[in-house]
Formats: sequence, C-alpha cells, structure tokens
Amino acid sequence: MNIALRAWLNRQRRHLARLLFFRMLFGERSRGRLLPHTRISPSTCIEHEERLTLGDHVFIGAFNFIEASGGITLEEGVQLTSHVAIVTHSSHRALRLLGREYVCWQGERPGWVAGAVSIGAYSFIGPQVVIEAGTRLGRGSLVRAGSIVRGEFPDFAVLDGRPAVVVGDTRHGDEAVLQRHPAARAHYAAWAARDGS
Repeated sequence: MNIALRAWLNRQRRHLARLLFFRMLFGERSRGRLLPHTRISPSTCIEHEERLTLGDHVFIGAFNFIEASGGITLEEGVQLTSHVAIVTHSSHRALRLLGREYVCWQGERPGWVAGAVSIGAYSFIGPQVVIEAGTRLGRGSLVRAGSIVRGEFPDFAVLDGRPAVVVGDTRHGDEAVLQRHPAARAHYAAWAARDGS
C-alpha cells in the first residue's frame, strides 16, 4: 500500500473514531432536569453519576475522572478542561490501617476521608487539577493547571499550587475585558452580582 493512501486511510479512521466516540453533544440530564446546553465528553469517567448534580451550561471536557459517591455539585457554567480528577473520598489511610480487614470492617473505617464537593457558578478548572473530598469553590473561581485543591475558597478566587492557595481575584481580569467589551457587562452582572445563596 502506498504511503499517500495509508495516510488518507489513517485520517479517515481518526475522523470516524472522533465522530463515533469523542464527539461532544449538547444536552444532558441531571436529577430529572433537562440541561440543553450542558456537554460532557464521552471519554470522561463518572462514578456514582446519580450523586452528581449539574447546572446548565456546564462543560466537562475530555479524559476527566469524577468520583461522586459523596456528592458533587457543579453549578451553572462550570468548565472542567481535561485530565481533571474530582474525588469525594480517600481510602488510602484506612486501607493501610486495616490491611486485609478493610473489606469486611463494620462501621466507620479509621482514617477514612470523605466529603461532598461543590464548585460555584462560572468557575474554570484548568487541566491536570485534582479536587479533593470536602472542597468548596466559590462562584467565578479559576483553578490554574496542575493545582491540588482541598478546602473552602471564596467567590472569584484564583487558585494555584500544590496545595492550592488563593493568588488573585478573577474580577480584576474580568474588569479589564469588560472595559474593552462593555456590551457584556449586563450579562456578567446577571450572575456575578447574585448573593451566591
């Protein structure tokens, strides 16, 4: 087979696989509600999907891992880029402490860490981020690539690091863009001015 034909066949094969297996489509359901503007990549792994609560306009990109056994809420407009892990429990310490007894232990396991995760409206989670059990991110937050996030953070926080800490406020960057695009100001204010409750 000549090289030009092989290259053409490879392109066609990749195109077909992308159409069949990795195409993002609008429209999801969460807790019985139709979310017409939410998109979830088919390559994302979601465990305990019944404990995942989504708002509309949520985007969950390729190759993410969402472990929702403890409950996860992604409010309206949240964006998860790629290779993000959100976990609501950690068993590593309990497993070390209990050894083989771990699987048949009755009651609360010593060292078990668990907690719901909540990500506020219009937050952005960069690639290669880990969000650990019990985390609450306020609305309008931005988590920079490669961060490890644990704890509670205010609205509009820019988070960076391992462990993540607040390094800025998204409203500063937003204001610079709004100066150049004043027509967007009313749309921004419609969600950003809410009291967050």
